[in-house]
Order: sequence, then structure tokens, then C-alpha cells
Amino acid sequence: QVQLVESGGGSVQAGGSLRLTCAASGRTFNWYAMHWFRQAPGKEREFVAAVSVSGDSTNYANSVKGRFTISRDNAHYMVYLQMNGLKPEDTAVYYCAASGTYYVTQWNGMKSWGKGTLVTVSS
Repeated sequence: QVQLVESGGGSVQAGGSLRLTCAASGRTFNWYAMHWFRQAPGKEREFVAAVSVSGDSTNYANSVKGRFTISRDNAHYMVYLQMNGLKPEDTAVYYCAASGTYYVTQWNGMKSWGKGTLVTVSS
């Protein structure tokens, strides 16, 4: 399994932007599709975005489509989530995760994940 470490979370006002970073260990990162999930307090973890191994295909939850962009840099073993037009309902702990297929959206389909980074959006 690949080791993943998220960073870039913080507190912003509604309408602001944040860029989350997921740093992966080892060359095996380039064998995985990458995902972002999030979990708000008292709620279940939900799928946010995914990108294929090559980076040529993406998938987004309807709630973030048009506002968030997932991308990856295989040369540096990194995946990013650019979040624009943030809303209070985006407040959650965001997790980076790895799977074999980018179109899988269930948490139990993930092979590895990080400890998460907290994003707080105030109104």
C-alpha cells in the first residue's frame, strides 16, 4: 500500500479558495487512481473527486462540480484538490485515498488513505 499525507487545510470565509495537497510515498503511486473524500462532524464520509492513474479522466460529486478540480503530478508523486467558491457546507475533514479504478466512489473500495486535513468555511 502507498502511504498518503494530506496538507493545505485551514479556515477561510465563504467564497474563498484553498488548495489541498496529498503527498504519496514510493513509485507505486503511479499505479493508483486517486480520490478525495470528506467527512463533516456527525455525518458519513462522502465521495468528493477522483482522477485516473494517467490523469486523463476525472469524476466529481455533484455538490462540488464546477467548483473543485482534482489533478495529479506523477513526476512528483502528488495529487491536488483546488477548491474555489467555498461554502459553509464544504466544512469537513478531507481525506486523500488510493484505489485501482477512478470511477469507484465507495470508501470501502479504497486501498489506502491518509489521516485527513481539516477545512473550515465560515459565512
